[in-house]
Amino acid sequence: MLVVKILGLDPGLRHTGWGVIKVQGNSLSPVAQGTVDTDAKLSLAERLNTLFQGLMVVLEDHQPDEAVVEETFVNNNAVSTLKLGMARGVVLLAPASLNIPVFEYSANKIKKSVVGVGHADKSQVLMMVQRLLPTLQSGLKLDAADALAAAICHAHHTPRRI
Repeated sequence: MLVVKILGLDPGLRHTGWGVIKVQGNSLSPVAQGTVDTDAKLSLAERLNTLFQGLMVVLEDHQPDEAVVEETFVNNNAVSTLKLGMARGVVLLAPASLNIPVFEYSANKIKKSVVGVGHADKSQVLMMVQRLLPTLQSGLKLDAADALAAAICHAHHTPRRI
């Protein structure tokens, strides 16, 4: 049976969540999860580089077959939205630079796929990710849970060859 490793990514300039799951038929199992964190005291360029380098380590360590990035929404603060957009660009670039296919899903679609409603809060997503991946280690961070939710969403919406 075909086994596919999916890397979910939840972009953020301060904390980018990531989570890798293994999909075999209808079975999902967690591989690893965490966050890439940047220091707010660094320049924007240094923070983006930290994010890129951290993601490259995750990609090298886990060698996913596919990557999934949560689409971000526009918020009221134009500067914050622009910085988040730059971080999102880095998150899209890292797997693409290794020729890993990258897919995108809206936050509402991810939440609806995992929780059942599109406007669930982060704690609801975390709880459902822990239920769907019961062998997860404790101490799951919210950003990593969002990333795992993106990977789960992709697993549910992508037909697989058996």
